[in-house]
Amino acid sequence: MLRVLCLLRPWRPLRARCCASDGAAGGSEIQVRALAGPDQGITEILMNRPRARNALGNVFVSELLETLAQLREDRQVRVLLFRSGVKGVFCAGADLKEREQMSEAEVGVFVQRLRGLMNDIAAFPAPTIAAMDGFALGGGLELALACDLRVAASSAIMGLIETTRGLLPGAGGTQRLPRCLGVALAKELIFTGRRLSGTEAHALGLVNHAVAQNEEGDAAYHRARALAQEILPQAPIAVRLGKVAIDRGMEVDIASGMAIEGMCYAQNIPTRDRLEGMAAFREKRPPTFVGE
Repeated sequence: MLRVLCLLRPWRPLRARCCASDGAAGGSEIQVRALAGPDQGITEILMNRPRARNALGNVFVSELLETLAQLREDRQVRVLLFRSGVKGVFCAGADLKEREQMSEAEVGVFVQRLRGLMNDIAAFPAPTIAAMDGFALGGGLELALACDLRVAASSAIMGLIETTRGLLPGAGGTQRLPRCLGVALAKELIFTGRRLSGTEAHALGLVNHAVAQNEEGDAAYHRARALAQEILPQAPIAVRLGKVAIDRGMEVDIASGMAIEGMCYAQNIPTRDRLEGMAAFREKRPPTFVGE
């Protein structure tokens, strides 16, 4: 696959916090980078907790929640891409070693925070893409399910395996998987705790694309970035409103969904981008959308 060269800005860690971190070299477990040049508008979230295989621990979840809160207000973010800095792993799921130290009450509070994190990802205003270059198990797959689009290496392994640990999915898996695959198939996968390869997941429709892994172990990331590059030229307000119409419309009957679509369409009518799109069509030139 051809890889388009882009200018890269350095990874930006979150503000230092007063708690222990398992990030690479003791740094932040969540890092952010906004791409520049032709890829301007793509922002990447790097999950980087190598010693725990990107497990969803307290610090990891707190940093990710803070990152999303900061980026949600940034209109320059046209596509948000989740990737891993740990080779062979996307996210290994809940940090069960950390959870063993919690009381039952603390477990309930933490799982509620985890559920809130997945809801924040799902509600992020711009399109989100999960680049799954390795294991995505339990909460790791729930994180990917909260994203709009998923790209996996064919060799990646994923599954909601909670029932094999005496648990059940608690961060949205029981709700998002059936909405993605249908009720019967979701029940089968959750009841059995089955693990799927990226190729199998693509055949079922769990991921949008599956690609052969490369020597560097980042083939899914490169395919996800190419997908983000396809979204970039499109009118950002129309894309965001399209996401709202789909997400909210899927939760209601079709008549109500059509009403939601109509309200979103009405919000787009007065935008400069809509006028630019019409002018570009009339003048037979590519449009230049500015997000206004």
